[in-house]
Amino acid sequence: MYTYHHTPTFQEHSCPRSHSVSSFNKSIIKSELQLFSMDKEAECCSTHLIEGDGTFNRDGLDNFIKQVKLGECGLSYAVVAIMGPQSSGKSTLLNHLFYTNFREMDAYRGRSQTTKGIWIAKCPGIEPCTIVMDLEGTDGRERGEDDTAFEKQSALFALAVSDIVLINMWCHDIGREQAANKPLLKTVFQVMLRLFSPRKTTLMFVIRDKTRTPLENLEPVLREDIQKIWDSVPKPEAHKHTPLSEFFNVQVVALSSYEEKEEQFKEQVSDLRQKFFHSIAPGGLAGDRRGVVPASGFSFSAQQIWKVIKENKDLDLPAHKVMVATVRCEEIANEKYSSFVMNEDWLELEEAVQSHLVPGFGKKLSSLLYNCLSSYDEEATYFEDSVRSAKRRQLEDKLMQLVQPAYQLMLEHIRSETLESFEKALNDALKEGQGFAAAARDCTTEFMRLFDEQCQDAVIKQANWDSGKVRDKFSRDLDSHIAEVRASKLSELTALYESKLKEALYGPVEALLEGASDDTWPAIRKLLHQETKKAVSEFSSALSGFEMDEQEEETSISKLENYARGIVEGKTREEAAKVLYRMKERFTSIFNHDNDSMPRVWTGKEDIRAITKTARSSSLKLLSVLAAIRLDEEDTDKIGDTLVLTLVDPKKGTSKSITDPLASSTWEEVPPTKTLITPVQCRSLWSQFQRETEYTITQAIASQEANKRNNNWLPPPWAIAAMAILGFNEFMTLLRNPLWLLIIFVSYLLLKALWVQLDIAGEFRNGALPGILSLSTKFLPTVTNLLRKLAEEGQTPVNTGNHAHLAQSTSTASSEVTMENEMEYTSSSKHQN
Repeated sequence: MYTYHHTPTFQEHSCPRSHSVSSFNKSIIKSELQLFSMDKEAECCSTHLIEGDGTFNRDGLDNFIKQVKLGECGLSYAVVAIMGPQSSGKSTLLNHLFYTNFREMDAYRGRSQTTKGIWIAKCPGIEPCTIVMDLEGTDGRERGEDDTAFEKQSALFALAVSDIVLINMWCHDIGREQAANKPLLKTVFQVMLRLFSPRKTTLMFVIRDKTRTPLENLEPVLREDIQKIWDSVPKPEAHKHTPLSEFFNVQVVALSSYEEKEEQFKEQVSDLRQKFFHSIAPGGLAGDRRGVVPASGFSFSAQQIWKVIKENKDLDLPAHKVMVATVRCEEIANEKYSSFVMNEDWLELEEAVQSHLVPGFGKKLSSLLYNCLSSYDEEATYFEDSVRSAKRRQLEDKLMQLVQPAYQLMLEHIRSETLESFEKALNDALKEGQGFAAAARDCTTEFMRLFDEQCQDAVIKQANWDSGKVRDKFSRDLDSHIAEVRASKLSELTALYESKLKEALYGPVEALLEGASDDTWPAIRKLLHQETKKAVSEFSSALSGFEMDEQEEETSISKLENYARGIVEGKTREEAAKVLYRMKERFTSIFNHDNDSMPRVWTGKEDIRAITKTARSSSLKLLSVLAAIRLDEEDTDKIGDTLVLTLVDPKKGTSKSITDPLASSTWEEVPPTKTLITPVQCRSLWSQFQRETEYTITQAIASQEANKRNNNWLPPPWAIAAMAILGFNEFMTLLRNPLWLLIIFVSYLLLKALWVQLDIAGEFRNGALPGILSLSTKFLPTVTNLLRKLAEEGQTPVNTGNHAHLAQSTSTASSEVTMENEMEYTSSSKHQN
């Protein structure tokens, strides 16, 4: 990219002048410096678009578009170009008119070519965004008389790209044949008619150094010349009668001499600048433009137009027909594509298919595509067949790329909604009791047919798309869902019968193990066999609807049988883990209850040794039952006998075997997988069991001894006989003096009252010494209270002859005294504590 940032030095001018410029050179430089500030120069971003040799500066144009942010303008931009003879002041006019910074000719160095190729810049301060192109001057001596190809190419490029073309010409050239660019205009008009459709380009003829002749007299002459050129140009059949105004909007402006009337020139340029504001609005300079390229595509469009123009140097070759067809057909195709993209029916269809299945999708979309392609065929019918067909295929491919996502979405909706309906139908069929295999088969057939019908409804006639992959995916989805539901139903069915087996086995097995006896394992085996057989029968019947193969069905039944066996084994292991607790519980139950399950009262007549042996034997039986799992008929062992001989009757076992059978980690004839409690563990458990049950036995023995002591207060018979013989004289003395009997009776009552009040039996229950100490503290208060009560009773009238009443009074008093004594003792004890 080539960019110039400089201060203009002098205008380009071809009119010979003999006066000196030294007198006002400084003022010109000062004025220009003020006009082209550094900010505006930076904003222009002037770039060499096309080199003098015709090389298109693609990178420079792309960078220019980025700098001026042209891509963000959409359609709100305008392109202005200027063409005219070399050294006619084109760059000077553009710099004053648009505040650009194009390079100008230095008059002190002579008149020569200043602008080479085509330059492009942005016009600061004009809305909308306006791009201006400064073309190389025509009729230059550097290229020679015969090298007019680049002049034609650049002129055609300017007309093809620009909305407004300024044709810079001298006032005194009006009416001339060569100087007024008539040959160039004639060639350009001819090519424009063959290459491009009417796009209403504005041709603004800028008459420089206007003379005294009024513009009203100059303009008709200029317009007449242009019309003659237009009429003389051979036109294609399509534009045989097309007027000049259909292609061009011709305007004429006149400017005073920049050298002689600078201030007037600047004022006229300033007024002219105002016309370029809002130029694309209706009625503006570029308001009638057609087929405008979006700003984001300007670079590509300019490159392609120059490429076509460059490849047809003389612009008279038959290849122009191909170029015309290429450019125009592409324009038509782009227009139809854009029209299709903005079509309301297509937008509604595209939006609808985003969320749900659209009935008649294929017919609707096929109709829209047919209308779009038919419209293209109608407008492009007169262009080259090969090019028209190629562009049509490109348009069709673009349309297919555009609608393919919607088509794929449609297929996806068909797949998902049909799959959802299939899932619901299969679920309903299973709820109605239909066999799983039959229901899955019927639903698959029905919904595959429905899927094919809906895919056929979505087919686009213009596209040759195969829905086979989606169909395969749908089929896989059906198979996957069927397999998932099948696995789920089988899992539910298995869980149901496993639950039934657990309910049927768990509690009964626990009860059988708690009441361990010789028939425990046969009873468990029988229970397991019955419940498993019942469950397997029902399970096999339920599996028939799945139409399993024999091996799969056998595997499922085997898993159920193993589950039932696992329940029993698991419960047995669970009980074996708490065997010590169970043994103590059973010992306590048997030891503390008689055969009628009534609690034992240890009166002293019970045989505690025999009861203990029976309870321990029963507990040992429980240990032998839980020591191993015996679910098979061939599971026979001697665990019970071994435990009895070793732990209960060791004397019987010593004569038969020298070694200790419990000093091992395995049982004979019992595999380790079925062993729950090893011999060593049995010995350890039995030792711990004996230690923990000794206290119960000791308590029972103590209760018996206490009962015996409490029930035996009389002295031995020999003592009674000795007392009767030795106390005969004393007995006779009492009979002779009845007063002693009364004293003895009263003393008995008092002692009886003291016995009861002091609870002598209870005090001595905890030992002799504690009893004596306790009685010593309670004796005097109790006697004092008893005498006080007797004194109070003596103050009331008493029938001296009624001994029974006296005894009753004494007993009542003694009871009251005892109660008070106890209350005082309790209170004193609490106070001391």
